[in-house]
Amino acid sequence: MIIGVNTFLSKDGSPTILPKEVIRATEEEKEAQIATVENLKKAYAEESAKAIKDLQHAAVKNENMFEVLMEATKYCSLGQLTDAMFEVGGQYRRNM
Repeated sequence: MIIGVNTFLSKDGSPTILPKEVIRATEEEKEAQIATVENLKKAYAEESAKAIKDLQHAAVKNENMFEVLMEATKYCSLGQLTDAMFEVGGQYRRNM
């Protein structure tokens, strides 16, 4: 699992303000988080499948997705939701 580190522009606009310290999770913390996500997927397998289907349907039909997304967060991990959206909408790639 990778979690990004935010940087912020100073009030004058530049240079960026970097955090003084980046705290890394211990191996035990990482394993616990992975187990939590796997338990979520097992516990809500049926509910998450329906929630993802509803979310994808709303996206394809260009409907307001907020309510459907809020319901889906009860049963799905962020990764599941992201993958579901990539399936129907593609993935943004910044031009370099």
